[in-house]
Amino acid sequence: MTTPFTLVDVFHDGPFTGNPLAVVRGGGDLDTATMQAITRWFNLSETVFLLPPSVAGADYHARIFTLDRELPFAGHPTLGAAHAWLAAGGRPAAGDRIVQQCGAGQIPIRRDGDRLAFAAPPLLRSGPVDAATRATLAKALRIDPAAIVDAAWADNGPGWIAVLLDSAEAVLAVEPVRHWDGRLEIGLIGAHPAGAPIAWEIRTLFTDAFGGIIEDPVTGSFNASAAQWLYESGRATSGYVAAQGTKLARRGRIAVDYDAEGQAWIGGRSMTIAEGSLPGLSALA
Repeated sequence: MTTPFTLVDVFHDGPFTGNPLAVVRGGGDLDTATMQAITRWFNLSETVFLLPPSVAGADYHARIFTLDRELPFAGHPTLGAAHAWLAAGGRPAAGDRIVQQCGAGQIPIRRDGDRLAFAAPPLLRSGPVDAATRATLAKALRIDPAAIVDAAWADNGPGWIAVLLDSAEAVLAVEPVRHWDGRLEIGLIGAHPAGAPIAWEIRTLFTDAFGGIIEDPVTGSFNASAAQWLYESGRATSGYVAAQGTKLARRGRIAVDYDAEGQAWIGGRSMTIAEGSLPGLSALA
Protein backbone atom coordinates (compact mmCIF):
# COMPACT_ATOMS: atom_id res chain seq x y z
CA MET A 1 0.00 0.00 0.00
CA THR A 2 1.42 3.37 -1.00
CA THR A 3 1.19 6.66 0.85
CA PRO A 4 0.79 9.82 -1.29
CA PHE A 5 2.86 12.94 -0.77
CA THR A 6 2.93 16.44 -2.23
CA LEU A 7 5.76 18.95 -2.56
CA VAL A 8 4.40 22.45 -2.06
CA ASP A 9 6.00 25.87 -2.58
CA VAL A 10 4.66 28.08 0.22
CA PHE A 11 4.69 31.90 0.44
CA HIS A 12 5.88 31.99 -3.17
CA ASP A 13 6.01 34.87 -5.64
CA GLY A 14 6.25 32.57 -8.63
CA PRO A 15 7.40 28.94 -8.97
CA PHE A 16 10.40 27.93 -6.84
CA THR A 17 10.60 31.25 -4.99
CA GLY A 18 9.05 30.35 -1.62
CA ASN A 19 9.73 27.69 1.00
CA PRO A 20 9.37 24.03 -0.04
CA LEU A 21 7.36 21.63 2.09
CA ALA A 22 6.66 17.90 1.93
CA VAL A 23 3.13 16.89 2.90
CA VAL A 24 2.52 13.18 3.49
CA ARG A 25 -1.19 12.39 3.33
CA GLY A 26 -1.87 9.49 5.64
CA GLY A 27 0.57 7.31 7.48
CA GLY A 28 -1.55 7.15 10.62
CA ASP A 29 -0.05 3.76 11.41
CA LEU A 30 3.46 5.20 11.46
CA ASP A 31 5.18 5.83 14.76
CA THR A 32 6.95 9.07 15.62
CA ALA A 33 10.43 7.68 14.95
CA THR A 34 9.44 6.66 11.41
CA MET A 35 7.88 10.06 10.71
CA GLN A 36 11.13 11.66 11.88
CA ALA A 37 13.16 9.35 9.64
CA ILE A 38 11.01 10.21 6.61
CA THR A 39 11.43 13.90 7.38
CA ARG A 40 15.22 13.52 7.46
CA TRP A 41 15.08 11.67 4.15
CA PHE A 42 13.13 14.46 2.45
CA ASN A 43 15.79 16.81 3.89
CA LEU A 44 13.52 19.85 3.76
CA SER A 45 13.15 22.22 6.68
CA GLU A 46 9.79 20.63 7.57
CA THR A 47 7.57 17.72 6.60
CA VAL A 48 3.91 17.46 7.60
CA PHE A 49 1.89 14.29 8.10
CA LEU A 50 -1.85 14.76 7.54
CA LEU A 51 -3.99 12.51 9.74
CA PRO A 52 -7.68 12.33 10.63
CA PRO A 53 -8.64 14.80 13.36
CA SER A 54 -8.99 13.51 16.91
CA VAL A 55 -10.82 16.55 18.33
CA ALA A 56 -14.24 17.97 17.52
CA GLY A 57 -14.27 20.94 15.15
CA ALA A 58 -10.99 20.16 13.34
CA ASP A 59 -10.84 19.24 9.66
CA TYR A 60 -7.55 17.34 9.88
CA HIS A 61 -4.62 16.73 12.22
CA ALA A 62 -1.18 17.97 11.16
CA ARG A 63 1.97 16.58 12.75
CA ILE A 64 4.88 18.88 11.88
CA PHE A 65 8.49 17.70 11.92
CA THR A 66 11.82 19.45 11.38
CA LEU A 67 14.98 17.49 10.69
CA ASP A 68 15.55 16.90 14.40
CA ARG A 69 12.24 17.31 16.28
CA GLU A 70 8.48 17.62 16.17
CA LEU A 71 7.00 21.11 16.48
CA PRO A 72 3.66 22.03 18.05
CA PHE A 73 3.17 24.68 15.36
CA ALA A 74 4.89 26.17 12.33
CA GLY A 75 3.59 28.62 9.77
CA HIS A 76 4.62 27.54 6.30
CA PRO A 77 3.72 23.90 7.10
CA THR A 78 0.28 25.10 8.22
CA LEU A 79 -0.47 26.85 4.92
CA GLY A 80 1.16 24.10 2.85
CA ALA A 81 -0.79 21.40 4.69
CA ALA A 82 -4.07 23.24 4.12
CA HIS A 83 -3.22 23.69 0.43
CA ALA A 84 -2.43 19.97 -0.01
CA TRP A 85 -5.53 18.93 1.94
CA LEU A 86 -7.79 21.10 -0.22
CA ALA A 87 -6.09 19.96 -3.43
CA ALA A 88 -6.71 16.33 -2.42
CA GLY A 89 -10.43 17.01 -2.13
CA GLY A 90 -10.73 18.14 1.47
CA ARG A 91 -13.91 20.04 2.28
CA PRO A 92 -13.95 22.28 5.34
CA ALA A 93 -16.83 21.70 7.71
CA ALA A 94 -17.18 25.48 8.16
CA GLY A 95 -17.28 26.65 4.54
CA ASP A 96 -14.29 28.82 3.74
CA ARG A 97 -12.84 28.44 7.24
CA ILE A 98 -10.43 25.49 7.66
CA VAL A 99 -9.49 24.30 11.13
CA GLN A 100 -6.16 22.53 11.61
CA GLN A 101 -5.48 20.43 14.68
CA CYS A 102 -1.82 20.48 15.74
CA GLY A 103 0.28 20.48 18.88
CA ALA A 104 -0.60 24.13 19.50
CA GLY A 105 -4.33 23.42 19.44
CA GLN A 106 -6.80 24.34 16.72
CA ILE A 107 -5.55 26.85 14.14
CA PRO A 108 -8.15 28.67 11.99
CA ILE A 109 -7.19 29.12 8.33
CA ARG A 110 -9.16 31.24 5.92
CA ARG A 111 -9.24 31.45 2.12
CA ASP A 112 -8.66 34.91 0.67
CA GLY A 113 -8.64 34.80 -3.14
CA ASP A 114 -5.58 32.83 -4.20
CA ARG A 115 -4.11 33.02 -0.70
CA LEU A 116 -4.56 31.06 2.48
CA ALA A 117 -4.03 32.77 5.83
CA PHE A 118 -3.76 31.40 9.35
CA ALA A 119 -4.62 33.14 12.58
CA ALA A 120 -1.44 33.88 14.51
CA PRO A 121 -1.56 31.74 17.65
CA PRO A 122 -0.95 33.22 21.13
CA LEU A 123 2.69 33.57 22.13
CA LEU A 124 4.09 31.06 24.58
CA ARG A 125 6.70 33.58 25.70
CA SER A 126 6.90 37.32 25.16
CA GLY A 127 8.54 40.38 26.67
CA PRO A 128 11.96 42.03 26.34
CA VAL A 129 15.15 39.98 26.53
CA ASP A 130 17.74 40.73 29.19
CA ALA A 131 21.12 42.35 28.62
CA ALA A 132 22.99 39.05 28.60
CA THR A 133 20.69 37.67 25.90
CA ARG A 134 21.15 40.84 23.84
CA ALA A 135 24.90 40.37 24.05
CA THR A 136 24.52 36.76 22.94
CA LEU A 137 22.38 37.81 19.99
CA ALA A 138 24.90 40.43 18.90
CA LYS A 139 27.74 37.92 19.13
CA ALA A 140 25.87 35.31 17.07
CA LEU A 141 24.89 37.93 14.48
CA ARG A 142 28.37 39.50 14.49
CA ILE A 143 26.99 43.00 14.93
CA ASP A 144 27.52 45.81 17.43
CA PRO A 145 25.03 45.43 20.32
CA ALA A 146 24.15 49.08 19.78
CA ALA A 147 22.81 48.16 16.34
CA ILE A 148 19.92 46.26 17.99
CA VAL A 149 17.05 48.74 18.12
CA ASP A 150 14.89 46.36 20.16
CA ALA A 151 14.73 42.66 20.99
CA ALA A 152 11.97 40.56 22.52
CA TRP A 153 10.82 37.02 22.96
CA ALA A 154 8.40 36.12 20.16
CA ASP A 155 7.97 32.43 20.83
CA ASN A 156 4.90 30.64 19.47
CA GLY A 157 6.49 27.20 19.47
CA PRO A 158 9.95 27.13 17.88
CA GLY A 159 11.49 29.54 20.43
CA TRP A 160 11.91 32.74 18.39
CA ILE A 161 13.57 35.92 19.59
CA ALA A 162 12.72 38.98 17.48
CA VAL A 163 15.57 41.40 16.75
CA LEU A 164 14.71 44.78 15.25
CA LEU A 165 17.43 46.58 13.28
CA ASP A 166 17.19 50.10 11.91
CA SER A 167 16.54 49.21 8.24
CA ALA A 168 15.98 46.46 5.72
CA GLU A 169 19.51 47.10 4.46
CA ALA A 170 20.91 46.44 7.92
CA VAL A 171 19.01 43.15 8.06
CA LEU A 172 20.37 42.05 4.69
CA ALA A 173 23.92 43.03 5.66
CA VAL A 174 24.06 40.64 8.64
CA GLU A 175 26.59 37.82 8.25
CA PRO A 176 26.09 35.56 11.28
CA VAL A 177 28.54 33.05 12.70
CA ARG A 178 28.46 29.68 10.97
CA HIS A 179 28.31 27.56 14.11
CA TRP A 180 26.85 28.04 17.57
CA ASP A 181 27.21 25.81 20.60
CA GLY A 182 23.59 25.67 21.77
CA ARG A 183 20.16 26.36 20.32
CA LEU A 184 19.33 29.68 18.71
CA GLU A 185 16.19 30.87 16.91
CA ILE A 186 16.61 34.49 15.81
CA GLY A 187 14.25 36.51 13.65
CA LEU A 188 15.56 39.73 12.12
CA ILE A 189 13.23 42.60 11.20
CA GLY A 190 14.05 45.81 9.35
CA ALA A 191 11.81 48.41 7.71
CA HIS A 192 11.90 49.33 4.05
CA PRO A 193 11.46 53.04 3.21
CA ALA A 194 8.00 54.45 3.81
CA GLY A 195 5.72 53.95 0.82
CA ALA A 196 7.63 50.98 -0.59
CA PRO A 197 5.50 48.01 -1.72
CA ILE A 198 7.33 45.83 0.80
CA ALA A 199 7.08 47.16 4.36
CA TRP A 200 9.47 44.88 6.24
CA GLU A 201 12.45 42.68 5.44
CA ILE A 202 12.58 39.46 7.45
CA ARG A 203 15.34 36.91 8.00
CA THR A 204 15.29 33.89 10.31
CA LEU A 205 18.40 32.10 11.55
CA PHE A 206 18.47 28.97 13.68
CA THR A 207 20.79 26.15 14.69
CA ASP A 208 20.49 22.66 13.29
CA ALA A 209 21.09 19.42 15.20
CA PHE A 210 24.85 19.86 14.79
CA GLY A 211 25.12 23.53 15.76
CA GLY A 212 25.28 24.87 12.21
CA ILE A 213 23.50 28.17 11.56
CA ILE A 214 20.73 27.74 9.00
CA GLU A 215 18.75 30.48 7.25
CA ASP A 216 15.14 29.67 6.41
CA PRO A 217 13.72 30.89 3.08
CA VAL A 218 10.34 31.90 4.56
CA THR A 219 9.11 31.35 8.11
CA GLY A 220 5.40 31.63 8.82
CA SER A 221 5.69 31.11 12.56
CA PHE A 222 8.14 33.97 13.00
CA ASN A 223 6.18 36.25 10.70
CA ALA A 224 3.16 35.54 12.90
CA SER A 225 4.92 36.48 16.11
CA ALA A 226 6.64 39.44 14.43
CA ALA A 227 3.24 40.73 13.25
CA GLN A 228 1.93 40.53 16.83
CA TRP A 229 4.98 42.29 18.27
CA LEU A 230 4.99 45.04 15.63
CA TYR A 231 1.29 45.67 16.21
CA GLU A 232 1.46 45.66 20.00
CA SER A 233 4.49 47.98 19.96
CA GLY A 234 2.75 50.43 17.60
CA ARG A 235 5.25 49.89 14.79
CA ALA A 236 2.56 48.40 12.54
CA THR A 237 -0.91 49.91 12.60
CA SER A 238 -2.40 48.21 9.54
CA GLY A 239 -1.79 45.29 7.22
CA TYR A 240 1.43 45.01 5.25
CA VAL A 241 3.53 42.80 3.00
CA ALA A 242 6.87 41.46 4.21
CA ALA A 243 9.69 39.94 2.17
CA GLN A 244 11.83 37.02 3.22
CA GLY A 245 14.43 34.90 1.47
CA THR A 246 16.07 37.81 -0.35
CA LYS A 247 19.52 36.82 0.90
CA LEU A 248 18.92 33.30 -0.47
CA ALA A 249 17.77 34.53 -3.90
CA ARG A 250 14.14 33.69 -3.06
CA ARG A 251 11.09 35.95 -3.30
CA GLY A 252 9.04 34.97 -0.28
CA ARG A 253 6.04 37.24 0.24
CA ILE A 254 4.02 37.28 3.45
CA ALA A 255 0.74 39.20 3.58
CA VAL A 256 -0.25 40.32 7.08
CA ASP A 257 -3.74 41.56 7.91
CA TYR A 258 -5.30 42.60 11.23
CA ASP A 259 -8.98 42.17 11.94
CA ALA A 260 -11.13 44.48 14.08
CA GLU A 261 -10.00 42.73 17.27
CA GLY A 262 -6.32 43.08 16.37
CA GLN A 263 -5.93 39.40 15.47
CA ALA A 264 -3.07 38.98 12.99
CA TRP A 265 -3.69 36.80 9.93
CA ILE A 266 -0.61 35.53 8.10
CA GLY A 267 -1.20 34.80 4.44
CA GLY A 268 0.58 33.74 1.31
CA ARG A 269 0.25 31.79 -1.88
CA SER A 270 0.96 28.06 -2.11
CA MET A 271 1.62 25.99 -5.24
CA THR A 272 1.84 22.24 -5.84
CA ILE A 273 5.23 21.52 -7.43
CA ALA A 274 5.26 17.71 -7.51
CA GLU A 275 3.25 14.71 -6.35
CA GLY A 276 4.22 11.11 -5.72
CA SER A 277 3.86 8.16 -3.40
CA LEU A 278 5.96 6.43 -0.77
CA PRO A 279 5.64 2.64 -0.89
CA GLY A 280 5.26 0.33 2.06
CA LEU A 281 5.76 2.86 4.84
CA SER A 282 3.88 0.81 7.43
CA ALA A 283 6.42 -1.98 6.98
CA LEU A 284 9.17 0.41 8.09
CA ALA A 285 7.48 1.35 11.33
